[in-house]
Amino acid sequence: MLSYRATLDVPIATVRTVSGWLTVHRRAHDIRPHQRAATVWVQAILVLRWLKDATDVRALARDAGVSQATAYRYLHEALEVIAQRAPDDITDVLDRLRSSGEPFVCLDGTLVRTDRVAARTEAGNHLWYSGKYKAFGGNVQVLTDHTGFPVWTAPVEPGSTHDINAARAHALPALYRAASLGLPTLADKGYTGAGIGIKVPVKNPDPDPDTRWRNELITSMRAPAERANALIKHFKALRHITVNPTAITTIAAAALVVLTLHKGLW
Repeated sequence: MLSYRATLDVPIATVRTVSGWLTVHRRAHDIRPHQRAATVWVQAILVLRWLKDATDVRALARDAGVSQATAYRYLHEALEVIAQRAPDDITDVLDRLRSSGEPFVCLDGTLVRTDRVAARTEAGNHLWYSGKYKAFGGNVQVLTDHTGFPVWTAPVEPGSTHDINAARAHALPALYRAASLGLPTLADKGYTGAGIGIKVPVKNPDPDPDTRWRNELITSMRAPAERANALIKHFKALRHITVNPTAITTIAAAALVVLTLHKGLW
């Protein structure tokens, strides 16, 4: 077997931070943390390699010197530890942004593709199949600041869920409150009818000049929000998920935390 050097495109400070979180977790939950098969440093590198490059777990296990079963357990444990650092309450996120003088936020949905899922709706349609993207996956709502940097990710919904329905389930009540306090939300036409404070372009094939300029203004202001999905999908693990699709919630939250750790390096 050929051995070679490789470089992980992650700041070493990020690895140190994740290692520290894992150390705290092991001390709190392990009876004998020193008897683990791998150190926290090795576990941190394992999870970051999987997130960043979607490295095969067999290769991760080999390089870490552990069994494949242990590698899977270490991976999911580390993802949970990292995801716990993600903001859970969207209201707190919005309050922080409003306090810092943010002019507006943007909301957009993205599909995290998965393998074929057998679950079906009551009508007999595939629950996790997105007609919009023509693929199986999970719908994740992403909230961004005005620069397009993601600040919050919602729990995953099946791919058949429309953006506006996913937003109603996880984001709209908090966004209404924020809008009443002076922090509006910009979104695309998929959120038409979302309610007061959610600014979307008007659907009109022949708009008058005022409507046309309003649509162009909203579209141009929310254009940076497209950057958020690109940053999230920069983690190859989120380009196609082969585990239980409900795990997308944890994986997306972990990616958000790692992304925030080295904000400004993109």
